[in-house]
Amino acid sequence: MPKDDATPLISAFDPRSDLSGALRDWRALLGDVHVLADEQVRDHYARSTSSSSRRPAAILKPGTRDEVVKVVRIARRCRTPLYPISTGQNWGYGDACAVYDGQVIVDLGRMNRIEHVDTELGYAVIEPGVTQGQLSRYLAEQGVPFWIDCTGAGPNSSFIGNIVERGFGHSPYGNRFETISGMEVVLGTGEVLRTGFGHYPGAKTTHLYPYGIGPYLDGIFTQSNFGIVTQLGLWLQPIPESFCPYIVLFKEDQDLLEAIPRLQKLRLNRILQSVPHIGNDLRALASDAPFPRDRLPAQARLTPEVRAALRKEAGIGAWSMSGAFYGTSRQVALHKKLLKHALANVDAKVIFLPRHLLAAGQWFVRRFGHLAPFRGLEKKIRLGSALAGMHSGVPTGAFLRGCYWRHQAGVPADFSDDSDLARERIGLMWMAPIIPFRREDLALLNQEMDALFARFGFDCHVTVNMINGRALAAVYTIDFDAEDEAETRRGVECYEAGVRSLFELGYPLYRSSVRGMGLLASQRDDGFCDVVDRLKLALDPGAILAPGRYDWLRSHRAIQSSQNEDSGN
Repeated sequence: MPKDDATPLISAFDPRSDLSGALRDWRALLGDVHVLADEQVRDHYARSTSSSSRRPAAILKPGTRDEVVKVVRIARRCRTPLYPISTGQNWGYGDACAVYDGQVIVDLGRMNRIEHVDTELGYAVIEPGVTQGQLSRYLAEQGVPFWIDCTGAGPNSSFIGNIVERGFGHSPYGNRFETISGMEVVLGTGEVLRTGFGHYPGAKTTHLYPYGIGPYLDGIFTQSNFGIVTQLGLWLQPIPESFCPYIVLFKEDQDLLEAIPRLQKLRLNRILQSVPHIGNDLRALASDAPFPRDRLPAQARLTPEVRAALRKEAGIGAWSMSGAFYGTSRQVALHKKLLKHALANVDAKVIFLPRHLLAAGQWFVRRFGHLAPFRGLEKKIRLGSALAGMHSGVPTGAFLRGCYWRHQAGVPADFSDDSDLARERIGLMWMAPIIPFRREDLALLNQEMDALFARFGFDCHVTVNMINGRALAAVYTIDFDAEDEAETRRGVECYEAGVRSLFELGYPLYRSSVRGMGLLASQRDDGFCDVVDRLKLALDPGAILAPGRYDWLRSHRAIQSSQNEDSGN
């Protein structure tokens, strides 16, 4: 550790930190039950699906904004670094872990109040602990004529946690950062900042128009460590008159590539309203069953022959795309027609899944699904229903089944929406670059990444999301057996080589994992970093909030560089 007192702390166990004094004051503030430092709880928060375990010094559970303010002031006085989380389900990116060992986790899960829902203008004001499932149920139970936007991360994931990482969902409101208005943020000084019109007492438009008057600040509190977001306004999607999910099946890689320019035009012209999701065959196979260890006992990558056989058995092609249409009956009918017309000369099968068809399918499999000719139908109906739910504001954990691809025991019999991937020792790392919405770029990157994965002996699971009409958000998933030390090491090596390769190819990540923060250091030598440094020191002068998280401070860069060298990276 650097000895210079001017160097920001990264651990509460640093001799310059008064951890014992901070714990004493936090217990007086929150009560013993909400200040946890025993070994078992610290072990619980150190679990990670991404092989990025970081053991905290303690865990704090404030219940209100005012308690967060006092927690931060105590931390600043005692020079004790904090790391805020919402629900700790940042699967594949770091879960509930800090960037460094020895930080104090501020678990905001108790702050789960839905402060207000405007049923006329369609927005909700929520705290960090509010989950997708909680808000979805609330709207349904109260008869509010709006839907939430869903991600595939399950009902227990936090809205604010995902939004501050600039995550995305799959509805027309899927670019989530574009659907928020009015943040409340506790800065590293303990001050409370309200953005947009929120700093004007009695303003009636705080959650309706995000920009306010003067500088627009909301963005600096995403993918940063400048403050703790304790509340924001979230726009809701009006329930449409008509709604129709769809699936498009592409037989070969070339068929998808041929379709990309046509899909780009549809997305650019807002014919494709949702954020369509495209997955390769491996994503579909993983959702159906785990890696076939009986066929390939000593491998973590399918052979071409086995992959082709599994594809044939599952009745799938190389790629599948899912999305949904929304609007009046006439609008939905027109958009369905335009999609089919755009793909008319491509080897692609377009399947529409209106609710009456899914209901009929569910009825059919209940009565005849046990018969031999229809045994595979139940899975397809279940998948269609999950897709329809996700696109209409009903979150599901069904898509997390694919995370068990390399898990030795496979998908547990009691798998549910509440399954805890970190507890079950799932191995998962995601690399998420942004790429131009062009077939040439997609073809190049898929080829490069598959070659990289092959070099380390892993299957290259790919999803591509049409985040807007000009860019694709891709996710390359490393599924590894977390119980196998050698395989885990290979997974880490594959991830770190992959991140470096993406930057070299000109496709930077749109978000980073806890493990990947140090890999961003080589990209930081420019004026942008200096501006971010100055903002950090202005808003968090003691640098006690989330040291290392998207951290451009020169001292932290030196620490990260040193740690990378020590680990041989």
